[in-house]
Amino acid sequence: MSTREESSSDTPADAHRRAAAAFGDRVDGTRDWDAPAPVEGWTARDVVGHLVEWLPGFLAGGGVDLPPGPSVAGDPVAAWHHHVGAVQDLLESPRAGEEFVHPHAGTRVLGEVIDSFYVSDVFMHTWDLARATGQDDTLDPARCEELLAGMTPIEDLLRSSGQYGPAVPVASDAPVQDRLIAFIGRDPHWTP
Repeated sequence: MSTREESSSDTPADAHRRAAAAFGDRVDGTRDWDAPAPVEGWTARDVVGHLVEWLPGFLAGGGVDLPPGPSVAGDPVAAWHHHVGAVQDLLESPRAGEEFVHPHAGTRVLGEVIDSFYVSDVFMHTWDLARATGQDDTLDPARCEELLAGMTPIEDLLRSSGQYGPAVPVASDAPVQDRLIAFIGRDPHWTP
């Protein structure tokens, strides 16, 4: 995922397909599911568990159910592939263009909600899983720049959500990937 192939005509399904494929490559390449991850107290398995477990509950809050699959505890690879298939099917269905009403996200188009909240999360957690497992942690710099530009103006809101730790100081001229990773509360130089 070293080049940005996205364009303004991309659909949420396109964005998800790309982000999920990159994350899935790291899932398939993981050999030690108990390896510590850059998120304090997490292992490689927890990174997958986070992505597989939070979205179904969030979507259910707006009346959208994803089919349950294998447990991350039992088989993180199978759990990821089942989950990503279910999300991709949803994004490629007519439902993706329907109105989604959620008590915390308001009223928006379902595909756009998944893209805004979830696809970005998959993209950023790709770094976590790669670092935890010694795999390629390179993220698309254009996507890093886009996320950083979108998140910086709402930093206080993001931090108050409890989903992001304190920013890690980095040089203002650090590579954009390092600046994004530091912004979301990770040390870009973290190693297990």
